[in-house]
Amino acid sequence: MKSKLVIVVLLAASLAACNTVYFYGQAVTGQFNILAKRESIEKMLDDPQTEADLRTRLETILAIRAFAEAELALPVKNNFATYADVGSLHVVWNVFAAPEFSLDVKNWCYPIAGCVSYRGYFSEEAARNYANELATDGLDVWVGGVAAYSTLGWFADSVLNTVINREDYRLAALIFHELVHQVVYVPGDTQFNESFATAVEMEGLKRWLEINRDSADAQAVVENAITEKAYREQFVALVQSYQPKLHDLYDSSLDPVAMRAAKAALFDALREDYAGLKAGWNGYSAYDAWFAEEINNAKINTVATYFNHVPAFDVLLAQANGDLPAFYARVAELGKMSRVDRHDLLEALVGQ
Repeated sequence: MKSKLVIVVLLAASLAACNTVYFYGQAVTGQFNILAKRESIEKMLDDPQTEADLRTRLETILAIRAFAEAELALPVKNNFATYADVGSLHVVWNVFAAPEFSLDVKNWCYPIAGCVSYRGYFSEEAARNYANELATDGLDVWVGGVAAYSTLGWFADSVLNTVINREDYRLAALIFHELVHQVVYVPGDTQFNESFATAVEMEGLKRWLEINRDSADAQAVVENAITEKAYREQFVALVQSYQPKLHDLYDSSLDPVAMRAAKAALFDALREDYAGLKAGWNGYSAYDAWFAEEINNAKINTVATYFNHVPAFDVLLAQANGDLPAFYARVAELGKMSRVDRHDLLEALVGQ
């Protein structure tokens, strides 16, 4: 672990001549703080001082790890074998940005990870300060708190206090998602990476739920999870249905004032459509906060990033007859293609 940390520190030092030195410095410090706070889950379970509720959650983590390795062929290794309390509700805050009249997301490029459509800070204040700088340049910006992330194999990822109290199935889905990033990760292609991870997350959740139907309580949890999954798919479909409308608007010849008004009208219509959709959700309100805050091009793009190619990955999984290792191998082949060819192939799969 120390040798890897030294590599990261040296990497940050080598960038000291550029104006992003603060960003890399806070990233190194933030990751180091997590590493310093982590504790072995096995040792915590052996410790009689560990609180009963936390003990139950940690036992669930071990069960999820075992399932991920045995049933989903995910590279568990030493990941999620430790627990760390970071002392906040989020571990990282990601900044997203896009032009005022375009859905072409702004990208930031880093060593190893390549170019991604967000910039992460371990401080909410720092993230919002940077977002404000981008906003003064006329960009649409959005800051989203992150409960967990993958170090892509550079360090063994830990379970954090930010997620430990989630329902079992939500915790399982998150762990599946983060582990997938260590199966195939293509630097510079956020949509590919996140859609792939989301597709496996959802398949893993389906299989996880299938083995948890034994009791009446478990059946209720399964039904609730299936319902929430359906609501999420409806939310995603609704938001993505507005992307073509926005593209058409931004490609039009309207002057900036008129285009700005038309853009605001589209987002108002999106909120109204959501209210109509939610009316059939029996009081489910998980996306109310998303709609309550400002909607802009940067925020719309976060939905596209995680879900755009999920249907294509579902097709690939079906073609592999549900064999996850074979599916992973096929995805790895796609990862070796050029970005254009890779995305063209994924779009063609959905059209079949």
